[in-house]
Amino acid sequence: MALITISGFPCSGKTRRAEQIRSSLETYIHDESYQGPITKVVLLSDDTLNLKRSSYDDSRSEKPARGALFTAMQRQMASDTILIVDALNYIKGFRYQMYCAAREMKLRVCTVFVVATQGLCREWNSAREDGLAYAPETLENLLFRYEEPSSMVRWDSPLFTVLWTEDAPPMPQIWEALTKGVVKPPNSGTLAVTKPPTDALQALEQTTSSIVSAILADQTGIGGKLILSTSMSTPSSKPAITLPICTITLAELQRLKRQFVTVHKKAITLGTTEKGAVDWGEESITAKFVTYLEEHLRS
Repeated sequence: MALITISGFPCSGKTRRAEQIRSSLETYIHDESYQGPITKVVLLSDDTLNLKRSSYDDSRSEKPARGALFTAMQRQMASDTILIVDALNYIKGFRYQMYCAAREMKLRVCTVFVVATQGLCREWNSAREDGLAYAPETLENLLFRYEEPSSMVRWDSPLFTVLWTEDAPPMPQIWEALTKGVVKPPNSGTLAVTKPPTDALQALEQTTSSIVSAILADQTGIGGKLILSTSMSTPSSKPAITLPICTITLAELQRLKRQFVTVHKKAITLGTTEKGAVDWGEESITAKFVTYLEEHLRS
């Protein structure tokens, strides 16, 4: 149903804000006035996945840690769930990846930017006694590399900023974004392309050749509707074509056939097929080729 991305400096108070958001959302869900599809709130974090702070010491260990977080996030996404991802999420490319995954699942999204000064983050990190502190050099590296969210980009929007001086996040606005915000369609670049069958090229060539042969054999030159006796069609499904008042030559039909085959061959080999299911059967190819011929023989 929705994805909340928590982002901010390390030791800026993200976990506290995530817990506040989770508690408030559960209150909204269990309210008697709410009759929507959301039934649960899931909080996902480095701690729930047992990812150590040392994972961020270098890129070699950080990459699999981010991969584990992303995989767990995909597993938890559901139409009845609000998923809160409480992690550094400091790389805008990773936030974009999360955004695309949410779009594929048709989830609403929002980003909560937890703000604290770098001085406070250093102070809070050094004061931790729970064994979850960052190494000083790791903390400085993460502070330097942090890429701040922006409301100007779609993967960070809508963006809610929570300062360290504020008591709580703006829950009414967050709840409205999660329940009434626009559900954006999946990114076309992430959609799986329907692959044609392995014999699609052969079927394309044989079917169009059969149509050309039938037109040459059956045409009368007086135009009008003509039922074609193709070798590949059953008696109950013989194709019909409307021809102009003239005798159509083999050269003209071969030229149109080559053009039609070239266009569809490119669609087959490169995967640039039209949206939706594509039928590469004989009847479908016949109908497309007949329509193509009718349009171009009139011109």
